[in-house]
Amino acid sequence: MITVKTLYETDFNLWLEETAILLKKGELDQLDIENLLEEIEGMSRKEKDALESNLIRVIQHLLKWHYQPQKRSPSWSYTIIEHSRRLNKAFKNSPSLKPYFDAVFNECYNEACKAAAVETQLPLTTFPESCPFTKSDILDVNVDDYLIN
Repeated sequence: MITVKTLYETDFNLWLEETAILLKKGELDQLDIENLLEEIEGMSRKEKDALESNLIRVIQHLLKWHYQPQKRSPSWSYTIIEHSRRLNKAFKNSPSLKPYFDAVFNECYNEACKAAAVETQLPLTTFPESCPFTKSDILDVNVDDYLIN
């Protein structure tokens, strides 16, 4: 007999479907609680990882935009706009991520500086020690500001 716990190891999608059915039926004693908790905690980590990744990308491209204006490209514009959009969507879907955004902001800025230094080939010391962009600069992106004339 295949149990829900066995499905977790052999067919993850079927495990998800069976878990949903058990939850809907209220058959909580049949649930694979250990793996269910692990998956729920993992979902939270994924949301936070995505937030960090998007924040780093926006700041990285803002740095490139401001420190190498002669190399601006539509690709940079799109990256700034798209990753800002993703951050705003994350906050719309999960407002509780905003304090996490604040908590990791400086760390993400440091990572963005490293990435921008590699891509621009500018010394890391080119970029300020603290982020020159406000949170509004990152979250309230005006498309018109990133059109290349």
